[in-house]
Order: sequence, then structure tokens, then C-alpha cells
Amino acid sequence: MTPRVVILSAPSGGGKTTITQALLERRGDVGYSVSATTRAPRPGERDGQAYHFVSRPEFERLIAAGEFLEWAEYAGNLYGTLRGEVRRVQSMGKHVLLDIEVQGARQVQHECPPPESISVFVLPPAPDTWIDRLVGRETEAPAVLARRLHRAITEIRESLDWEHIVINDDLGAVVAEVGTIIDEDGAVSHRPPIPRLVRLVEELVSAAERHRPQT
Repeated sequence: MTPRVVILSAPSGGGKTTITQALLERRGDVGYSVSATTRAPRPGERDGQAYHFVSRPEFERLIAAGEFLEWAEYAGNLYGTLRGEVRRVQSMGKHVLLDIEVQGARQVQHECPPPESISVFVLPPAPDTWIDRLVGRETEAPAVLARRLHRAITEIRESLDWEHIVINDDLGAVVAEVGTIIDEDGAVSHRPPIPRLVRLVEELVSAAERHRPQT
């Protein structure tokens, strides 16, 4: 087995983190790259497990030193994948699982083109459930929520260009499908039928547009 960089990406609230956790529980040949971030820890999050929590000056120092495979700013905070984390997982002979946003995924795809990397886009299955998950948080100012939804709209539209697209309508099934993509070394395209895919993308975009606050 050649260790690959496996990218799981999705719009905010798409469920990629849940899929990542399930893959880590079920497969011994994958390891998780712990990202760095400037955001504050949430209740129950521990440094070095959920994230490497660092200050913005420290994050910027790491950028200047070329320590990141990818990094991006999201909702006012910086997030990035440390090259050292990727090397750590690969040194154990495991695929490196990256749970990252679309902007960061593009950077990894540029630095680690296929077959070195395998990229999977996760789409939420039901627009209303997805929107409720985002809007129902009630933890963000309208301007922040507007930016989050605008970004989600852009990312969902771009998903049509991805080689591997899964719909997160059944956790067991989608984890199994991502596992198959990994086992096939990303060589076989996995996408829903085009009519269903296009219809879902249109529905998700329409739902996001309806709930986007006017700022």
C-alpha cells in the first residue's frame, strides 16, 4: 500500500467531520492529520486532538516558514494543515485523512496531485436539514452567517467538477463508499447519477440563497 493524502471536503455542515471520525474508527490504515487554527477551543476540545490551537502571530510565523501544506481563512479564523502532521501519519504507513474546506483542498490538490492525493466531496442530502444545522446554531452574527452561506453556495456549485462525490444520506453507506474509493486508490470515479446530482446542487443552492441574511 502506498500512503495517500485523502481529502474530505464539504460545505459547512455537510457532515465531513462525522465521516472522518467513522473512518478512523473502522479502518486501521488511515490516520488523522490534526489541523492548526487560531480560533478558540470549544467546550470539550483539547489541544493536539481536535486542533493545534495557536495564536495568530504564531500561525503567521508558520506560514512564513513554509510549514503548511495548505491554509485558509474561514469565518475570521485561520486554519491549516501542517506538513509535519502529514509526514507523521505517512511515516506509520497510513493514508493521511484531511478534513478540510474547499479552499484548502485546492491547495493540497495542487501540491499533491493524483494519485498522490484522493479528493472526495461530501454533499448534504436534504437542503432543509442542512440549513437547520447551520442557521439553528444561533451563535453567529448575521454578517458572519451571510458569508458562510455565500461560501457554501460557491463550494456546492464547484462540487460538480470533482471526480469523487458522495451524498451523506446514510452514514454507514457513505463511509463504506469512501472506503471503497480509498481501496481503489481513487482510480474509479464515484459520482451520483448526473440528474440527481444536478437537482440536489440546485436545491441546496436555492435553500442557502433563501436563508442568507441581507447585509
